[in-house]
Amino acid sequence: MTSSAYHVFETAFGFCGAGWSEAGLARFILPTPEAEPVERLLKQRLPVSRATQPTGAMADLVAAAQRYFDGSQESFSSVPLDLSGVSPFHHALYTAMRRLAYGETTTYGALCESVGFPKATRETGAAMGQNPVPLIIPCHRVLAAGGRIGGFSAHGGITTKQKMLALENARSPNAVPAQGAFSF
Repeated sequence: MTSSAYHVFETAFGFCGAGWSEAGLARFILPTPEAEPVERLLKQRLPVSRATQPTGAMADLVAAAQRYFDGSQESFSSVPLDLSGVSPFHHALYTAMRRLAYGETTTYGALCESVGFPKATRETGAAMGQNPVPLIIPCHRVLAAGGRIGGFSAHGGITTKQKMLALENARSPNAVPAQGAFSF
């Protein structure tokens, strides 16, 4: 990655951060209560980056993330990404996850099967924890077997995942039509 920049911004859920290169978004930090930890994480993960006001696609991303956390249905599928250094397996998983629509969920097993690795559920879980751009690659929409919530490595852990799923009125991939959304 050559030149990179980052921006910390406030949302209804807390402070988020975006870090990018010329190729696209390289890091996204989900909400935390304070801005300083977000900036520290971005500097740690993009050590040669500088704080700046985003323009173009990155300004659009920031505005869409703010709207998302305000409860607006947003799609991040067209955000350009810089996934340099990501393994082919993780890249395949991340590409499949980007196809999950707002409010749509799947399971770790179904996701790894969809990319041709039906027995790689544990590795799929590890890939979720290493997702460099959560929300944009919506790992919060991937659940454990039986529609259980599973883990979440962002600030707030599974509580954050539950809030994001509730915001989207997401349904378990195993839900019967008469069942409502997750009740968090």
